[in-house]
Amino acid sequence: QGHSNAISCLCVSEDRRWVATADRGPDPLIIVWDSYSGIPVRTIFDSHAAGGVTAIAISRDAKYLVTIGAGAVQRVCVWKWTCPAETPVCSAELPRAAARQDFVVFNPQNASEFVSNSKSQVIFYLWVSRSGAPQDQPPTGAGSPLAPQTFGKAVGHFSQSVFHFNNSQALTGTSAGKLVLWDALRPRPLPRELPPKPHTMKALKLVPMQKDGITVLTVSDSYFVTCDVKGDVKFYDGQLQLVNWYSHPHVGPIRSISFSKSPPGAAADPAGSCTLGRQPFVVRNFILSTADATVFHVATDGTKYEKLMEEPKRAVTAIACHPGQALVAVGSHCGLLRLWDYEQSTCLVSRIFTEGSIQCLCYSPEGHLLAAGFTDGSVHILHAISLHSVCQEFKFSHGPVTHMSFSHDSEYLATADENLAVTVYRGVVRQGRRCWEHLAGLHAHARRIRSLLFGVRLDGHEPRLLSLAEDRQLVEYDLSSSSKGHLAVLHRDRVEQAAVPLCLAWYPQLGVESFILTANSCYKMKLYNTTTKMCRKTVLGPTYGSPLEKMQILPTTNLTDPQKRYLAYITKDKVGVQVLPVDGNPHKSSAFICHPDGVADLACSYDGRYVFTAGGDDRTVMKWEVNLPALDAAVPLGGQDLEPFYNLLDGGRDGDFFRELEDYFYYAQLRSHSIDTMETRQVSTHIPLEEIPFVMRAMGFYPSEEKIEEMINEVKFSEYVDTGKQVTKINLGDFIKLYINHRPAFGLSMKKIRRAFQVLGYDNENGEKVIDRGDLLLLLQRRGEHMTEEELAACLTTLLGTNPEGRISEPGNCDTSG
Repeated sequence: QGHSNAISCLCVSEDRRWVATADRGPDPLIIVWDSYSGIPVRTIFDSHAAGGVTAIAISRDAKYLVTIGAGAVQRVCVWKWTCPAETPVCSAELPRAAARQDFVVFNPQNASEFVSNSKSQVIFYLWVSRSGAPQDQPPTGAGSPLAPQTFGKAVGHFSQSVFHFNNSQALTGTSAGKLVLWDALRPRPLPRELPPKPHTMKALKLVPMQKDGITVLTVSDSYFVTCDVKGDVKFYDGQLQLVNWYSHPHVGPIRSISFSKSPPGAAADPAGSCTLGRQPFVVRNFILSTADATVFHVATDGTKYEKLMEEPKRAVTAIACHPGQALVAVGSHCGLLRLWDYEQSTCLVSRIFTEGSIQCLCYSPEGHLLAAGFTDGSVHILHAISLHSVCQEFKFSHGPVTHMSFSHDSEYLATADENLAVTVYRGVVRQGRRCWEHLAGLHAHARRIRSLLFGVRLDGHEPRLLSLAEDRQLVEYDLSSSSKGHLAVLHRDRVEQAAVPLCLAWYPQLGVESFILTANSCYKMKLYNTTTKMCRKTVLGPTYGSPLEKMQILPTTNLTDPQKRYLAYITKDKVGVQVLPVDGNPHKSSAFICHPDGVADLACSYDGRYVFTAGGDDRTVMKWEVNLPALDAAVPLGGQDLEPFYNLLDGGRDGDFFRELEDYFYYAQLRSHSIDTMETRQVSTHIPLEEIPFVMRAMGFYPSEEKIEEMINEVKFSEYVDTGKQVTKINLGDFIKLYINHRPAFGLSMKKIRRAFQVLGYDNENGEKVIDRGDLLLLLQRRGEHMTEEELAACLTTLLGTNPEGRISEPGNCDTSG
């Protein structure tokens, strides 16, 4: 694990040994990596707590780092990263009036000097460390914005700055194709001079170099090197005379350039410079990266451009793994579809859809076909290997296609789109050739569709199609009764009362009963009977900052123990694995940050060895190796039997909360046998199911009537499939599990209560949210789970202390009109 936020900047030492990276966001880090081993050797915590780091540079001797913060007030820090100190050698805050600095670089000749620039301002710095020991001597600097009036011509936006390699000057490239030449008004003080004095740098000249905007400015050996928006690389000598340039028609705007650490060799026939003297021009090989996500290697002796990689230019939102081979398909919004052999890390074939943006991908179960859904609503069915179209594209969706699924026999293909419609296509044979046709579509939901899955009926081999949406509806379609233009609905079931369902999966057959697994916005996972759609179990899901967004049962090749199954999932920014069966034990899952700015899609390899994640706007796909033995070994470390659940209670097994729970549990036993009885009581470790809601409320958890029914049914029918009998009582251990799994994952906050009253209330003359007492009482009786006037009167009189708890007051004694 490295950064928990997206990396915002990096720099590399001159010998390419040390790579320093930094990020922006909460809890930012600066990490120095050994590039030879790939191991982090130094991590600096809380470097710029207010927002992270926006720019970083390393000195030529690789001893120092300079960073510029991304906070509202930018802080500049110099770090001696080889020392264990967590504080910088020196630091200073830039004036609020200063423009936002986004680039910084050291003076290669003097590590006590560095320069930064924004789009409109350049700032020069001087810092000192006394007697080799860190001092609180801040870097001092000077700089002012340049206006067009300064030189009587357009300056453009600044891009990057460098120090001159022969004198005290510095240069800054601009978007107008010019170089600003800076020099000191007086000689610079020596680094040993105490205290250091700021040297005033002034823009002496604006040198027009070219028409195209300069994007990169750096120094290589004794040449200034510029890269521009046209893709050209130009070399200038110390007098800013053009020496040579490299150009290629397929190179776009250049974002960075990196020169080989090996010095240029003696070429047999070195190229001549473009100066009058035609001196030999020898320069190191270099690598270019461009704005259109392409990387080139340039061999300078023969001007040979070699394309090293070409990646998606826009968001990558679609990935799918082949069901029988080590292949993964990756699609992006730029229309690029690629098929990779992930064992060899090689791209086998690619295809570009020039007018389409790929949103989702899906393989057929046999692996013969690959379906692609696009943001314009079109659907392409392709050959799984060649990526050639097997039929004409379909366009029956009026919004981006977000989900796709093939039936188990590849007879049907279903899609869901952002227009809340489910569309079904059917495979047919015409003139001895198999092709596809549109069957029907239906607006089955009122809110965003979150999952679309095919399954198989238990009583045969007919396919089942289900969709789940944020309207809390689980819809099953009747494909056998559907016809051309008519998609029939078999069942429509509401699966949540307050939470929003987010994803759906077929639960593996780990027992006699078959289940559907869902995950919701309240960090709960639920098992529903596949036939009755009855909620059979609710458990606490992974709680890693955000709820589960997508999940897939990890394929298995374990024939010795087929009951050992696992679930792969993604949250907003993490990927994880859960040990099945689900029971609420937090130690049975793990997760890692994969894409800090958000995960777009998830796919599992056919053998369950790898999990792939797509990062959306970060345009990357990550391959994760699944270490199941390590996960299995971590489960018992959390404790045996009830220990993991005890630890989820406030104070644990020995805390006051647990003792209070025990007291209420045994008090419920007394209630069930009548408090006032004088008969000998039977000692028991169970309470009747009817007492569950009372004990839950006593512990501060106030479930709705529907939630109470779910909890009681969960226990009542827990053994029905195996024994044919209903459970009528529950012991303390099972009650603790029930409480942990059903209570809100993070409790009920006052913020949520205030939010509810803001929704129900209205603005008064002072702009404050208020609600009339009578309106509140009417809402309680008419909205949600309706309360009767008697129930409402009993609750209010008990809360107000005018009626003993447990007694029912007469309805006529309470005025509910307000």
